[in-house]
Amino acid sequence: MLEHIMEEPNFWDSAEKAQGYVKELKNLKDIIDGYCFLKGQYEDIETLIEMGYEENDESLIPEIEETLKKFIENLEELRLNTLLSDEYDKYNAILTLHAGAGGTESCDWASMLSRMYQKWADKKGYTTEVLDYLDGEEAGIKSITIQINGVNAYGHLKSEHGVHRLVRISPFNAAGKRQTSFVSCDVMPDIEEDTGIEIDEGDLRIDTYRSSGAGGQHVNKTSSAIRITHIPTGIVVQCQNERSQFQNKDKAMQMLKAKLYLLKKQENQEKESGIRGEVKEIGWGNQIRSYVMQPYTMVKDHRTNAEVGNVSNVLDGYIDPFINEYLKWINIKSTNEIQNQNI
Repeated sequence: MLEHIMEEPNFWDSAEKAQGYVKELKNLKDIIDGYCFLKGQYEDIETLIEMGYEENDESLIPEIEETLKKFIENLEELRLNTLLSDEYDKYNAILTLHAGAGGTESCDWASMLSRMYQKWADKKGYTTEVLDYLDGEEAGIKSITIQINGVNAYGHLKSEHGVHRLVRISPFNAAGKRQTSFVSCDVMPDIEEDTGIEIDEGDLRIDTYRSSGAGGQHVNKTSSAIRITHIPTGIVVQCQNERSQFQNKDKAMQMLKAKLYLLKKQENQEKESGIRGEVKEIGWGNQIRSYVMQPYTMVKDHRTNAEVGNVSNVLDGYIDPFINEYLKWINIKSTNEIQNQNI
């Protein structure tokens, strides 16, 4: 059906609509290719087992075990991708980190998390682009906004929304005391099409400032960076990556509309379920995940209870175990809520 639509002579009359069809077709083909690849792996395992029995060749056992291990991993990944069925799961993601309680230590923690997410994106074959950046006063990052481009980037990274807590011996403390730091992570889909959100210009405060992040000769020479505050909600979006003030404003407005759309959607869901969401501070008791480096090593997600003992691996981008457990958890939670509504 999609291929027939793409063959129509006026298909490219609307570039935005056409790109949506192209992206959707690619997603469907990726799913089919994934299935065909798994089917081939399964048949290879069957063939190896038959050969082992027929020839009584035990030397094939390690190869069978290794192929089976890879098959199970690929099957689990494909299964988890079927859970990414929300409206914007397949979109690119825009991830923002803000250092919280902990001063310089938290700015350093924000820098570590930024590296972790960019390492994860590299492993997934995604590309990253820094949209906004603010250095810490002494070290690290006070805030950073990164766009992560790839199929299902938002679907995976929506699990990271919340407060992340680090416990370690502080490199900034001469006494070598254990320090606790917090960073908030906000994730939203990069929605390019019209969401139907109308914004009153009178509700906006628009500030310009000089870029402070990476950007070559253009950085720090003109006040091209844009900060938009939506006064009624207090939502703030920033962009300094583009070459011109107008481009930065367009990208910031796109981000603001996406945030307002998600806020409206959340409010409607809370009204339907009779639950009111709480605004959480970047500090004690609000963390979704803890990264403990002293007195023991462990990363634990407080929603799913998923744990990984090797903190270094996690900070090098090994966060799939937490993402996967979150997708299972949120799917079970949604199923239970639907069942309770039907009772």
